[in-house]
This record gives sequence, structure tokens and C-alpha cells, in this order.
Amino acid sequence: MLLSPHCTGRRPLRFATEPVPPDLLRGAAVALAETAADSRIPPAARDLLDGVGGWGPTATPVGVFHLVPVQIDRDVSLVCRWMNDPVVAAFWELAGPESLTALHLRRQIADDGRSVPCLGVLDGRPMSYWEIYRADLDPLAGHYPARPHDTGIHLLIGGGADRGRGLGSRLLRAVADLVLDRRPACARVVAEPDLRNIPSIATFSSAGFRSVAEIDLPGKRAALMIRDRFPRDLS
Repeated sequence: MLLSPHCTGRRPLRFATEPVPPDLLRGAAVALAETAADSRIPPAARDLLDGVGGWGPTATPVGVFHLVPVQIDRDVSLVCRWMNDPVVAAFWELAGPESLTALHLRRQIADDGRSVPCLGVLDGRPMSYWEIYRADLDPLAGHYPARPHDTGIHLLIGGGADRGRGLGSRLLRAVADLVLDRRPACARVVAEPDLRNIPSIATFSSAGFRSVAEIDLPGKRAALMIRDRFPRDLS
């Protein structure tokens, strides 16, 4: 199971061609104001994701899971191998030499704390790759009414033996819980899987995300999916 990465903002953005549900419009103006305020704070003086590297291990139904921030020299070979898996490459589009993987990781790490690339370590075994990012400070915010501290997640399950047996949804639910627990200012976890990636959309749904709109992003049409801190009354 894999989830495609977010837009990087290196090319012009296009807005959604379908109206976004009215309930998402609330708080958009506040998000813009807080984003502008954040941008005036020097990167060294802010921790935009509340110390992902220090969140520590968490118990899940499938074992003890730990998000470990990527170190390029240590991890590039492993992440590159995963990126060259045809199933992963179809959506991440990062198949190629280690230099290409290193460039992608370097861009994530250098992005003034807005994104933290991590290895997902399950019972001591690195088995997945994650990007935890500030969706409200990402170009994605130009495609939906972002709220302050919206936090985005991307992930891929590295080995074929770990796919197709429910690991993805269980780990995704655990990481979303972790984000909401460790980031008290964050009220929503956001994702934008490719509409063609039906298994990913199903995984998000199983992990407690709801689909709220379809949006156009550079290179893909995506389902905007949200996990709320407080479950919504859908009756």
C-alpha cells in the first residue's frame, strides 16, 4: 500500500475545478493570517511540527512503531530501493539512481522545517517511508481552505511482503493519532491520494479519514481526505 507525495510547489498551482463543501470554508481567513505570521519568523526560531524526531515509539495493533527522521547518508540506499519498486514508482515517480532519491530527501529536509521525512520502524525494522508536513504552509493550501496547523501525511510501505495485509491502515491510524496527540494546535490531519490509487483511498478511509472533495494538483487529480481531531456528527 502506498500513498503518493504532495505537490512540491516548484511549478504553478491550479485550483480545484469543483466547489469545496461549505463547511471547509470556515477558518480559511484565519489560516491565511497565521501562515503569513509564521513566514515572518526565522526558521531557526520555530519548530513547525513540534519535534517529530522526539515523538518516540508508539504501541499499535501490529507492533511498536517509531517515526525516525531520515539521515540521508544512512538511509538513502534503502529509500532508493523502495522508490524503484514498480508499484511505488507508479505514484511517487522517483525511480532512478540514489542521487535522485537524495535530492528529494534533501529538499524535504531543507524546507525550513515544513516537512520531516522519516523511516517508519516497526518492531525495530525499517519498513516504510513517511513525510509529515505542514499542509497549511504547503502549496497544497492553495487548493483547499486550509486551517492553521493542518498537518499532512504521505507514506509508502517499502516491501511487497508488508503490503495487502492491513498494515497500512493500522499504521496510518496510529500516526494520525500521534500527530493529533503531539500537536495540540493541530485539529486536522490532511491527505490527498491520487484518485487512481483506489487501495490508498480505502486505506485512508479505514484509518478514519473522510473524503471531502476532489482537487486538481500538479500531476494528478486527488481526493482531499481529512481526519478530524473530534469525530464529526454525520447523522
